[in-house]
Amino acid sequence: MRLDTAISRAERWLLNLLLGAMIVLAFLQIVLRNFWATGFSWSDAMVRYLVLWLAFIGAALATREKKHITIDVVTRWLPAKAQAIVRCFADTFSAFICGVLAYAAVNFLRFEAALGTKTFFEIPVFCLQVVLPAAFGLMALRFSLQAIQKMMLISDTDNNSSVSN
Repeated sequence: MRLDTAISRAERWLLNLLLGAMIVLAFLQIVLRNFWATGFSWSDAMVRYLVLWLAFIGAALATREKKHITIDVVTRWLPAKAQAIVRCFADTFSAFICGVLAYAAVNFLRFEAALGTKTFFEIPVFCLQVVLPAAFGLMALRFSLQAIQKMMLISDTDNNSSVSN
């Protein structure tokens, strides 16, 4: 889990850096356009990619901290063991979906790389989109770890109840 903590720290640092860069760049662009009728030709595209990175890194961090949006209308009325089972299933399903999306994102990047499209400063577009498979892969890993933790919790409650009987 130390690796996950280190990744989490790096995610927080990167989120702060990207958000700061996005705010400064957007503000500069507004000032340049309104007061000097000029601006950076690459600024709008860069801000779009910064938003993409912020969203996906934020989603990966939200997964680690278990702060993703969940629908728990039914689970709140279930007993603790049933809640754990339902949440384990939800985490497993989420891990599977994120894994599928990571795989699709890798294929998407291969397609983008084959196209050879470039963006500002002649940077290949696929380089700026590498956050897609990375974030989905990290989310799949984190959901899997959460599902395993819940399975162990369910197993522990089964073992404790059988010992007390």
